[in-house]
Amino acid sequence: MENTVLTSSELLQHWQGHRGLTRRIIDAFPEKELFTYSIGGMRPFSEMAMELIRIAEFGMYQMATGSLDTTGQLHTGAKPATKAELLALWDKITEVIDRLWAQLPDGRFRETEKAFGEYEGTVISLMLYWFDNEIHHRGQGYVYLRSLGIEPAPFWDRY
Repeated sequence: MENTVLTSSELLQHWQGHRGLTRRIIDAFPEKELFTYSIGGMRPFSEMAMELIRIAEFGMYQMATGSLDTTGQLHTGAKPATKAELLALWDKITEVIDRLWAQLPDGRFRETEKAFGEYEGTVISLMLYWFDNEIHHRGQGYVYLRSLGIEPAPFWDRY
């Protein structure tokens, strides 16, 4: 029998802790630089944040419902044009994650899924990839902020 390391609610709390910190990194950017600043050919941080939003929203929808058909279910509006709009969308997706997470039965984490119709793995392995991807992009945000002379929130302060 397997030992449970984290409960479903503890895993959600872990992810939402990361999301809270990423939100603070988004908020630390000056308005213009959030959408335009780049180093070494990397994307502006707003584009990285939108990638994280799309993965979280579409991924959670698929994991909760088992369906790739998101017609009428998810954010399909225009890309945010201001920091306030991006933060509002981030907050909306945080609520969507909580709502969809509540629909996940514990056994679902060990089921195999093909995320976005392309990447096969267990639900838990796909989610852990999402978390790692967020941490990776947040690290890029740290580099951007420091290069702009802005001290970001401590990386360990996720709550």
